Amino acid sequence: MRGLTRYPAITATAVVLATVLVLQARGEPATARWVATAWVAGFIVWTLMGMVRDVLRGHVGLDVLAVVAMVATLAVQEYVASLVIVLMLAGGEALEDFAARRARRDLTALLDRSPRTAHLLAGGDVPVDDVAVGDVLLVRPGEIVPVDGALLTAGTFDESSLTGESLPVSRETGDEVLSGAVNGTRAVRLRAARRSSDSQYQQIVALVAAAQESRAPVVRLADRFAVPFTAVSLVLAGAAWTISGDPVRFAEVLVLATPCPLLIAAPVAFLSGLSRAAGLGVIMKGGTVVEQLARLRSAAFDKTGTLTQGRPDLVAVRPATGFAADDVLRLAASAEQYSSHVFADSVRRAAAARGLDLLAADDAEEVATRGVAARVAGRSVVVGKPAYVRSVAPDTSDAVLGPGQAAAYVAVDGRFAGVVVLADDPRPESAAVVSWLRANGVEHVTMLTGDARATAESVAGQVGIDDVRAELLPGEKVRIAAGLAPRPLMMVGDGVNDAPVLAASDVGVAMGARGATAAGDAADVVLLVDSLGRLVDAVSVGRHTLRTALSAIWLGIGLSIAPMIVAMTGAIPAVTGALVQELVDLATILYALRALGGPPSGLPATEGAPRLR
Repeated sequence: MRGLTRYPAITATAVVLATVLVLQARGEPATARWVATAWVAGFIVWTLMGMVRDVLRGHVGLDVLAVVAMVATLAVQEYVASLVIVLMLAGGEALEDFAARRARRDLTALLDRSPRTAHLLAGGDVPVDDVAVGDVLLVRPGEIVPVDGALLTAGTFDESSLTGESLPVSRETGDEVLSGAVNGTRAVRLRAARRSSDSQYQQIVALVAAAQESRAPVVRLADRFAVPFTAVSLVLAGAAWTISGDPVRFAEVLVLATPCPLLIAAPVAFLSGLSRAAGLGVIMKGGTVVEQLARLRSAAFDKTGTLTQGRPDLVAVRPATGFAADDVLRLAASAEQYSSHVFADSVRRAAAARGLDLLAADDAEEVATRGVAARVAGRSVVVGKPAYVRSVAPDTSDAVLGPGQAAAYVAVDGRFAGVVVLADDPRPESAAVVSWLRANGVEHVTMLTGDARATAESVAGQVGIDDVRAELLPGEKVRIAAGLAPRPLMMVGDGVNDAPVLAASDVGVAMGARGATAAGDAADVVLLVDSLGRLVDAVSVGRHTLRTALSAIWLGIGLSIAPMIVAMTGAIPAVTGALVQELVDLATILYALRALGGPPSGLPATEGAPRLR
């Protein structure tokens, strides 16, 4: 019964068709003809209105063939056939709805598992949107953590949907746990650190919702084929009429000229590709991204947190004369305590590991890609790159660093205080990803980083990149990316400073669980799982999806033209042709759904990571 109300055009047309057949059986052909003509004429007007709206939006009106076919069948008094055409066109809506629901299954799965309620320790169950920062929540065994928070009791969590780690992860009291993680076998308490809308999983849900909206490349694909397909169909129909001298042949040919492979099959393929990617932990923001990924010719990578692990480890603290190592580290960590840079986080972790308490920092100011200046316990502290620190401490000397090492230079009260040496190793999969891209048609691979050239070149050499642009400001990254060729260009990064260049690239990719930040907002693709190997999945799915969409279109066109040629001989009556048309639609839609089963990447670094459903 719900199907009858969901698709009123199908229901009404079926009723009209049944009425016409009954009238014919009762010997009232004139009444049957007028009933059919009135209904089909109304449908033609409704279709024409939709075509005009499409043309005004700059898209070719693909329904022109259907309109001509309906007019032609009415003109030659094949009014039963005209009703069948209307029924088949209306049925296309139901087919598209079914196929779209099937195609969206993994996208929908991500949305469906979004937490709806939270258990306040004092106050009972409340909608998750009502949770305030500081509220104490109870998360029962097997439940999804509703908001980001700090644990008040230790526990284990399944974080596979956020990090790709398939084994349960133990978290201690005070550790941060992100929304979307699944609690283990015992109840835990946590203090909310962010509201629902600002928490990790809701950010992911917002990305998924946006991914379902854009269908621009589908329209472009349809427009590319619409005019030639319409022209060929009209030529075949006109030739059949001219050769036979029978206008009925014109109608019999046109009822087989279905536009549905263009109208339905391509959108279904793109939706399937988006869903397939979501199941692999890759959120693509619309079909435009799919097409750009499929045609990728160049790739650029940030270094820290993208090609590298993004969690540098302390190698050494080298104090200058007159300073103690612990004092240098404590002052540096205190000045950097409000910075979001991964090096700042590493300096703070190193200080904590040595048991050093941070001091209050006032007047903190961060200069993007350069460093931080602050007043710490009444002292002026500057931490950052050598040129930045040298601007306030001319006696700053360059440190000798090993391969892959980086240094945070420190100045105190205008004097060079020393360096904090860090090492950030490449991700184990980085070299394999770069190699895969080169082997699969990406002609130019480059590194764009704000880090020192020596460090950047060391990492680039380990992962197989020979074009290195180092010591760049965010604006310089944008300028260089604009000049890179050939296009399309994919830029991969993970930090706030990467947001401008991600937005300016043909395809911007934000890395890992950190993707739902400023970089994630600016990016076209967000890799939810913190593995660069997912980039291979993204490109593979993009190529498979575009190939499937184009194949579905050509399949539909071929399956339409072949019976059209047969119909030129008069071998296929108009009613039969309308039914054949629907079979062609069904075949192309089923073919388009193949995009749900995109080929696995085969990259070792991505094997074994869980699907997000």
